[in-house]
Amino acid sequence: MTCNHIVFIVMDSCRYDGYTAAKTPNMDRIGQVERRYSYASWTAPSHHAFAMGMLPHASPKNVFASEVYKEEFALWRNRTGFADISFQSFLPDLSLPKVLRNIGYRTVAKVSMPVLNKNTLISRDFDEYKLMPHHNDFAGMVNEMEFPDEPHYYFLNLGETHYPYMLSGEGLPHISGLHGALKSMDKEKDAAVEEQGFSEGQMRMLQLQQIKCIEYVDGLVGRLMDMTPPNTHFIITADHGELFGEDGYFGHGPVMHEKCFEVPFIEGRLA
Repeated sequence: MTCNHIVFIVMDSCRYDGYTAAKTPNMDRIGQVERRYSYASWTAPSHHAFAMGMLPHASPKNVFASEVYKEEFALWRNRTGFADISFQSFLPDLSLPKVLRNIGYRTVAKVSMPVLNKNTLISRDFDEYKLMPHHNDFAGMVNEMEFPDEPHYYFLNLGETHYPYMLSGEGLPHISGLHGALKSMDKEKDAAVEEQGFSEGQMRMLQLQQIKCIEYVDGLVGRLMDMTPPNTHFIITADHGELFGEDGYFGHGPVMHEKCFEVPFIEGRLA
C-alpha cells in the first residue's frame, strides 16, 4: 500500500480572524477554513498535543471527550491512506511520529521556536529534527524539502506569524521568549523594558502586520504546492491565537481568552 505524503504546517500564533482577513489563494485550494480551538494557549504544550496526533478541536457538545479523541486518532487513516490505523495504534506511546515510522514514513520536523528545540521531548521519534537558524525561515524549509517515493511526514513550525511578525523590532518593546531570547528571560533589565507596553495604534499595526505575514506564508505555500506530488495531504493550522489589546491582553500564554484559543484549520489535497 502506498501512503500519502503529509505536510503539517503550524503558523505560530496565527489568529483565526486574522487568517480570514488575509488573502490566501493558495491555501484556499486545500479546502475551506474552519474555526477550531487549540488545546493550549502557548507553543510548547500545543505542540505536545500535535506530537500525540491531536489537532485543534471543534468543541463539540453533548459528546464524551474520550469519543472525540478516538475519532481524532482514527482520522489519520484518511490522511495517510493506511486503513489499519486506529486508536490502538497510538498506544502506549501516544506518538504520531512513531506511528508513522511504523508504517514506513520518514518523519522530518523543521521548527522556528527555540522552545521547540531538539532537546525537548517533542523531538522524540522524528528521523530528522531541526531548529532553523532564523526566526522567519519558511523559505529555507521549503528549499530543504523533497518528495521521493518513500512517504514523508513533514512537520513545520513557522515563526513568520509570531511576534514581532517579520518586523525589525525597532521602536517595539523587547519581550524575552517572544524574540527567541530564552536565555535572557531572567535578566533584570528585561522587566523594565517590558513595562513600555504598546499603544492602541501599535496594537492595530501589529494585528495588520500579522495579516500581511499570513499572506506572505500563503505565497510560500504556493511554491511548496508546486513541488508536491498529487498524493500529498496538507494540514495547515495554528498552535494558538493572539491578543491585540482585547480586554487588556496582548500576546498569548497565561491568557484565558477565546481569541487565544481560536485558530484556523484547513486540510485536504490540492484541488
